[in-house]
Amino acid sequence: MRVTINPERCQGHGRCYDLAPGLFGEDDEGYGRVLGDGVVPPGEEQTARLAVSNCPERAIEIHQEA
Repeated sequence: MRVTINPERCQGHGRCYDLAPGLFGEDDEGYGRVLGDGVVPPGEEQTARLAVSNCPERAIEIHQEA
């Protein structure tokens, strides 16, 4: 599982990095960014889904790895 943030949709609410600080951080302007390569570590899948469901702009996507 991998997460991405669409920078065109992100409005900088910060819910992603508040709810999942191990997966998301903020850039210099306060917009969300994915930490590392976006791969969700084992056991963090539910946290990733929580961040996705709480993004008001629906800027976060989960991609299933094949």
